[in-house]
Amino acid sequence: MSEELRDEVEAINSIYGDGCLVPTDDSNVYILKPPGESSSLRIEFPPTYPAVPPVVLGTNSTGEHGKRGDAARELSLFCQALSTVYEPGAVCLFDAIEELSRLLESSAPPEPQDEDTTPEKVADSLPASKATVDAKELDIPEPPWVISDPFVELKSTFIARCAPVSSTEEAEAFVQHLLATDKKVRTATHNITAWRIKGPNNTTFQDCNDDGETAAGGRLLHLMQLMDLWNVMVIVTRWYGGHKLGPRRFALINQTARDAFVKAGLVSENQNKKKGPGKS
Repeated sequence: MSEELRDEVEAINSIYGDGCLVPTDDSNVYILKPPGESSSLRIEFPPTYPAVPPVVLGTNSTGEHGKRGDAARELSLFCQALSTVYEPGAVCLFDAIEELSRLLESSAPPEPQDEDTTPEKVADSLPASKATVDAKELDIPEPPWVISDPFVELKSTFIARCAPVSSTEEAEAFVQHLLATDKKVRTATHNITAWRIKGPNNTTFQDCNDDGETAAGGRLLHLMQLMDLWNVMVIVTRWYGGHKLGPRRFALINQTARDAFVKAGLVSENQNKKKGPGKS
């Protein structure tokens, strides 16, 4: 197993739960159970992956609760998703799963209009991350944010900020500084954060915060793992626009974060591989 595949298997299972991607008796073949779907798929990873794409061998199981035709549909859509996102030399399974979610969402019957009036997840009270202190009390300089382009879909707006950090205390202080100094960000629906930091003596620190958008922080952290980004943090802010986006919102959150990483010079525009100063 290549190092890239080993890291990808670990990251996929850490985000979507153990059992999402499991090996078989054949060391090159894995069973993928896309989150939220009834069927599972058999996928072969050639020894030279990711230089060459994985091969979808077929449906492994149709699931206990799947409707007739669901397995064939999911298989076809996953093949389509894989062909869309794969780029030679870059791991692709996470992006393929996200693209599958988008395709399933776009091909599903429309929801009743009266259900599209509240966000996917709204906390009963103000999230803990929005508890702020006065900006004058923060004895830190303005964080060196690199800001993404805004991404807008169905009136929801997403903006990401990334900055270099050397400790968890610095990352937390940057979050507090942003919330204390930017009222628009402070009153946003979600401020999703993630960071990865290398400390002394080979210690590492990784953390994330969903801020009410369940699983979004973990997906951001997974994106950073795939990009091999260290000593950097990212905050993705979402202002809800009144219409549910379904699984598509997760792709937009990661797309916005990726744009900030590109603008910061941490990753090339068409690749998941990290480049530039600080590469480990």
